[in-house]
Amino acid sequence: MPRRRDWLLTLVLGAAGGFAVRAQGAEVAVALSGILGRKALLVIDGGAPRALAVGESHGGVRLVEIGTDQATVEIGTRRSVLRLGEAPVQLAGGAGAGSAAGAGRRIVLSADSLGHFFANGSINGRAVRFMVDTGASTIGLSQADAERIGLSLRAANPVRVGTANGATQGWLVKLSSVRVGEVELYEVDAIVTAQPMPYVLLGNSFLNRFQMQREGAQMVLERRF
Repeated sequence: MPRRRDWLLTLVLGAAGGFAVRAQGAEVAVALSGILGRKALLVIDGGAPRALAVGESHGGVRLVEIGTDQATVEIGTRRSVLRLGEAPVQLAGGAGAGSAAGAGRRIVLSADSLGHFFANGSINGRAVRFMVDTGASTIGLSQADAERIGLSLRAANPVRVGTANGATQGWLVKLSSVRVGEVELYEVDAIVTAQPMPYVLLGNSFLNRFQMQREGAQMVLERRF
């Protein structure tokens, strides 16, 4: 695998019980009212309860994880753990949080203590953990991750992929959507490999659509198209 630079998307934790983010002068409040098997029942802005599975979104709110009596949600680049039965907590949104879901144009990545960067996001609406790889020509994910997010390889084009451990089997696929923070792109090329990978590589099939600029310990990605 080519030498790479990695970037970490900074996430902000919210208060327990509910979560709100300022969107175009308004606030979005979320509370957990129940858990139905693999779905969480969310009340958004006092509306009717909405059942969401992990990776699904409604009203700009995405469900990230479900526990026995709690759920983790995400709005833009902000997250909060909601606990069953607790009232929503109104929180002011951060800069840039006013964009509609998937309509953002700017991603800010901040370095960790080792100078590495990662990003939480989703592929085809399913949550994944990205590691940005400027040396990779496309997004790269393991066959195990592809199966976990429901990505079919039956119609994919087989390819041979060169890695540090030699050539391995791969499949060229087209991802319906790739989301990082508030930015969502569609019809993005990716390669699935049989070799296990700890993260999904966020390569140039995604990054090439952005203008990249380094500002101190931050990397700013401005969407070009």
